[in-house]
Amino acid sequence: MLDLRRLRLLHSLAAHGTVSAAAKALHLTGPAVSQQIATLEREAGVSLVRRNGRRLTLTDAGHVLVAHAAVLLDQLAAAEADLLALRTQIVGTVRLASFASATATFVGDAWRSIVAEHGDRLTLRLTGMEPEESLPALTRGEIDLAVTHSYDLLPFALPPTSERHDLLTDPVVVALPADDPACQEPSADLSCLSDHPWLSVASDTSCHQMLQRACGIAGFVPHLVAQTNDYAAILSLVSAGAGVTLLPTLGARHLPPNVVLRPLRQPINRHVFAITRHQGDRHPAISVILEHLITAAARC
Repeated sequence: MLDLRRLRLLHSLAAHGTVSAAAKALHLTGPAVSQQIATLEREAGVSLVRRNGRRLTLTDAGHVLVAHAAVLLDQLAAAEADLLALRTQIVGTVRLASFASATATFVGDAWRSIVAEHGDRLTLRLTGMEPEESLPALTRGEIDLAVTHSYDLLPFALPPTSERHDLLTDPVVVALPADDPACQEPSADLSCLSDHPWLSVASDTSCHQMLQRACGIAGFVPHLVAQTNDYAAILSLVSAGAGVTLLPTLGARHLPPNVVLRPLRQPINRHVFAITRHQGDRHPAISVILEHLITAAARC
């Protein structure tokens, strides 16, 4: 019979990619992980991994077993959640990941209401993560809940082992210096800004990719003069006349002087949502956090 603890270990190895990373996540040593994988292979009667340099990669049989392990682990988590739901008090710690502009707005509001309602019985552990980071972290079991986003122009498919909970739609706007002639229009035509200097976040983010794609659709490649991951810094540069930028409305809640926002003539939206593992919202503590996030997001 296959041992569930070893199946969890194989699943962790698949998620983390290396023996050392899986061992660290499970608080084991590398040799202990290798020994348990070897024992699982004997139980299964087939090779589950192959060595590729210093890495172990899954065989076809390993991929099949990891898929079944994911289902079993989800069912076990659901059973634990159902038992927890029978308790009269909701207690526990929820590990939450959130991107910066959500944390600065509705996530902070949700945290305040959670503390007011549950005190120290329900604890949040927050880590700042962009979508590129939070989805893999959720898959690896490092967080319980991710507040993340995607753009109309950059749709992506969620892992089959996760579930999406919609929070809000966040329109993208253009930020311009107040003396720019484009401010005279009620909405912005990006093609009219093709000769402007542009400001953006870092190149490895979906927000930067959105800006590049939006400008490409408008028929030009933006001339970037500055990149930083801080929207407040970008807006300060807009105020100084350094350039223009695209950003979601949540990132433009606090405008410095001399900055004007205009909606896009061809709208682009950022969709903000929470992601849990499959049936993760059955866990009472996670369900409560989700409810507070949905309520706080509705006020934005």
